[in-house]
Amino acid sequence: MFRGFYTAASGMLAQQRTLENLTNNLANTQTPGYKADRHSLRAFPEMLLSHMQKGKTSQRRTVGTLNTGVYMHELTPNFEQGVIQSTGLLTDLALVNGIMPVSDDGIRGTILFTVENPDSGYFYTRNGNFTLDADGFLTTSSGHYVLDWNGARIQLESPEFQVHEDGWIVQDGEPVARLGIVLAENPNELVKRGNGFYTTDVDLPTAYDAEGVTFTVRQAALEQSNVDQAQTMTEMLTAFRSFEANQKVLQAYDRSMEKAVNEIGKIGP
Repeated sequence: MFRGFYTAASGMLAQQRTLENLTNNLANTQTPGYKADRHSLRAFPEMLLSHMQKGKTSQRRTVGTLNTGVYMHELTPNFEQGVIQSTGLLTDLALVNGIMPVSDDGIRGTILFTVENPDSGYFYTRNGNFTLDADGFLTTSSGHYVLDWNGARIQLESPEFQVHEDGWIVQDGEPVARLGIVLAENPNELVKRGNGFYTTDVDLPTAYDAEGVTFTVRQAALEQSNVDQAQTMTEMLTAFRSFEANQKVLQAYDRSMEKAVNEIGKIGP
């Protein structure tokens, strides 16, 4: 009986975490470069139940299997290309995927901007909503420095500049710097760090020299979030109904236990 409590409760917890993830995706539908998280649910290992007759330890009869519930296994970002929307702001930049490597498991690579990590190493992002600070450095909206392909900060003399499709920044007809754009062959290894940033255990290689990789950079444009609002709302409704179903099962077990305690164990006059 108590196993039923655990199974129903695990289902409620899994659906609650599913709702939290979907809600977070929905809240970021207007965040440039945001990549929706995809969740996966898995079942706990099944147990084999058997019946052993009293006083006959050698005689065991198989009853069947018992499922011990489900849990949220992991969250993986969906790195499909978002819609590219023109903004008219020269500091807004968008990465447009071309040919990307595909692993034997069918995982498609992606490219990202390189951003300075104040602690150590680098941040990576698809959010090209950049700006110039008071000293002319190209930064993210959160104030982190955007880096060139040599890992140096990018400083410009004025907000009037051009960014070519190959990543070169040109000012007054002269190339100033080339954007630091890296290749993540397996985006599932990226770890979200907030503000649209990702990190990895090792530094990612430049995308410019990667064989068989093509992409372009668009100035005065932003990549929009790839969250599908209609699909997300449908999944939220499904998760909520599953949560309610497990809740009703839990209530049914509770009533059964209450009856067992108050009636089955009652001694008549």
